[in-house]
Amino acid sequence: MNNTLIKCFLLPVCFLISMRAGAHSLPNTTAQIYVQDNRLLITFKTPVEIFELASGIRVDLQSKAAADSIKKYYLQHIAAYDPAKSRWNITLGESLVQETANAAIGKYPEIVTDILLTPGKKESLYNFYLNCDLVVHQVVNQSILFSVQQDLGNGVIAGNAQEAGVIGVDPATGKILPLNIQLKKTNWFNGCKNMLVLGMQHIKEGTDHLLFLIVLLLPAMLLVKGRQWGGFGGIQYSLSHLFKIVTAFTVGHSVTLLIGALGWLKLPAQPVEFLIAFSILVSAIHAMRPIFPGKEVYVAAGFGLVHGLAFAAVLSNLKLTASTLVLSILGFNAGIELMQLLIIVLIIPWLIILSKTFLYKWIRIVFACMAAIAALAWVAERIAGKANLVTELMAKLSQYGLWGILMIAMITVFSYTLTGYYNRRSLKTINGKG
Repeated sequence: MNNTLIKCFLLPVCFLISMRAGAHSLPNTTAQIYVQDNRLLITFKTPVEIFELASGIRVDLQSKAAADSIKKYYLQHIAAYDPAKSRWNITLGESLVQETANAAIGKYPEIVTDILLTPGKKESLYNFYLNCDLVVHQVVNQSILFSVQQDLGNGVIAGNAQEAGVIGVDPATGKILPLNIQLKKTNWFNGCKNMLVLGMQHIKEGTDHLLFLIVLLLPAMLLVKGRQWGGFGGIQYSLSHLFKIVTAFTVGHSVTLLIGALGWLKLPAQPVEFLIAFSILVSAIHAMRPIFPGKEVYVAAGFGLVHGLAFAAVLSNLKLTASTLVLSILGFNAGIELMQLLIIVLIIPWLIILSKTFLYKWIRIVFACMAAIAALAWVAERIAGKANLVTELMAKLSQYGLWGILMIAMITVFSYTLTGYYNRRSLKTINGKG
């Protein structure tokens, strides 16, 4: 009899709460899963209004009593266990409130909480059950949307998340059923390999990083004549100079990649991105007229330190444990170097041949001017925080990198052929006069 009375009282209350929440069309709770070696990290994100309606707790993280109540609420409404019914250990991280936005309703605050789930056996990570009725036990029109955001061994990294299931009130039974989550088994080698692929992909898409290095290499085969770039310095001089510049850039960005990824140095993203755009502008000006002749190695190393901080930001955004961080850094950096080396090997031979032609002066100046325009556009974008026509165009052009290399090859063949023709014609003229 008492149970019946309680249900009769609670059902209207739940209905009113659901109606109030639905009136605002606030998004569902999301649960982002990160596979971390022998445990899982789940980041729950819930609109503050929905959380307060369901829990009856005012979200005031400055109040110790409220913070303790929030932690208690999470612990009461989350449980994980393997198929053998062995319960997992649950550890709560800190909660925070952040402002987010939705296209339909605009900005709203949400509470974000990290929860660590550790099984008794590592094998359980790949097949487990999750009992979780956060919010949905009261707000019946809400759901919890689970997705795997990071699983390095299976190649799931930021940007290619996979749906893992939904928890909500089952319309047929009126119950909140547990969610069975199954992941593919993997190992550390696959994780390291996938980080290598991520590093290669980052350079492939990192137009600004490559543009800086290529523009800096444009005059590397030339000698300095007064305050102007002179002629071709020879094969040995060119290869030696190119090798030193590329090595200096590699050492520079590798150092700050390691320091930044380990958390020893953190800078805001905006000034780092601004300095990267500025580095392209400096190298473009130098390609037109020598402003630091003979010091390209130091410039490459110095700006390489800046570029490395941007590389480190990619890793710092991943939720890695200490045991996987070192391997991830090595794999990611190896991917950067491999892709960088591949592009240099494809471009440098053409530049060496091209630098021996009389058209190279104008080709170098035109390309440097285009790079300077792109750099100024990136500077403007990173100050204003808004893309412009030039940066949008550069983003589209970056998808056609191989066509760009083919175009350089065609220009080289044309320029070399034309130079040979004029040289033969000049020789005939001299012999005729003789």
